Amino acid sequence: MRSSNPVFSRRGFSRDNGYAGFNTAQSPQAGGNPYAQAPTNPYATNPYAQQDTQQAPARSGVMTIDDVVARTAITLGTVVAGAVVAWLALPVDAAHIGKSYGIAFGAALVAFVLAMVQSFKRKPTPALILGYAAFEGVFLGVISSAVTTHVSAGAVPQAVLGTMAVFAGVLIAYKTRLIRVNRRFTGFVMAAAIGFMLLMLVNLLFSAIGGGDGLGFRSGGLGILFGIVGIILGACFLAIDFKQVEDGITYGAPREESWLAAFGLTMTLVWIYLEALRLISILQGND
Repeated sequence: MRSSNPVFSRRGFSRDNGYAGFNTAQSPQAGGNPYAQAPTNPYATNPYAQQDTQQAPARSGVMTIDDVVARTAITLGTVVAGAVVAWLALPVDAAHIGKSYGIAFGAALVAFVLAMVQSFKRKPTPALILGYAAFEGVFLGVISSAVTTHVSAGAVPQAVLGTMAVFAGVLIAYKTRLIRVNRRFTGFVMAAAIGFMLLMLVNLLFSAIGGGDGLGFRSGGLGILFGIVGIILGACFLAIDFKQVEDGITYGAPREESWLAAFGLTMTLVWIYLEALRLISILQGND
């Protein structure tokens, strides 16, 4: 099963029905461990790989949950730092909002390019990941400041709390197996995400041509509906991310892969935050 997250899909993290792999075929001789398969496994030369993961001793040089937590904290911290700097340095009053928006969307474009470059690299590059986080933070800072100034002063704290609540809820549901990530689940989420993004692109096109909100997918009742759908999709991607992290730890991915885990989790959390902020903005604007 390939991950729907472009970061993880380049690594081939997979695990179906309790058996994990890195885009490799299982063999009885390998004992189910993809790291033992030299012809197809890119990490087969890893000296820490064991043929039987159940009997493997404690190892060094492999990804652990502490590595993932530490690098995720660094990446998210960079996003927050970029957002704070942008919030303070790029005012969104009537005299400066055009310039601030221009910088924000320029930063978003740079972040997108850095994310795509990293997604297609075979190995993680911390500089690219942290660069993405910094530029994404600039974009989030300006957008958050604009919502606070022009819509609701409480929207940003509510969106942050909402994102944290989604993260905690999905983590609990995943750990207790209320959510079971398998091939069917991933396929459904991918299909729904593609449809969602296509609708948003069509709405953006109509908005650019005719002005306003295009087909109305980002305002009013439809906007509320699509905001909820966007958050649900983000939660589903978060569950898939948790599974990829679990698989990487279980099967001894190299420690550097923890940067990719942090990158994927950060991308998903940014998605959830933006959808939550958009939904709160619509609800507050309708009051």
